[in-house]
Amino acid sequence: MARVQIQIDFMFKSSPATVYIFVTQPTCMVRWFCDRVDNIGDRYYFDWEGDHEEATLSVDIEEELVKYDWLEREGEFLQFRIYKTDITNETILEVTDFCDDDEVKEQRDLWEEYIKKLKNSCGG
Repeated sequence: MARVQIQIDFMFKSSPATVYIFVTQPTCMVRWFCDRVDNIGDRYYFDWEGDHEEATLSVDIEEELVKYDWLEREGEFLQFRIYKTDITNETILEVTDFCDDDEVKEQRDLWEEYIKKLKNSCGG
């Protein structure tokens, strides 16, 4: 099965600083993204209902860009890009992820659910 990259943008009322905390801090990530996350240095361990993934934090530009490289999926990553719009001054969270080419709709739906939780958690 071919894997494809997807990119989705979400608008927030929260500041880039707040969104950044929620995509980098384990205590915040468990509130919206996964059941459990631990980190040791730049290594992150994520758990979802029995599934386990490991990633390396490869890019961390405070309040701008966070990239986790998946260790068991070569060339795949999870990236969060955070920026403000010029016109409305809203915060945009751009999510880049990967999925099987026949699961794009399901993956987008999953991210919609994650982001609803994130907005509830960070005042979004």
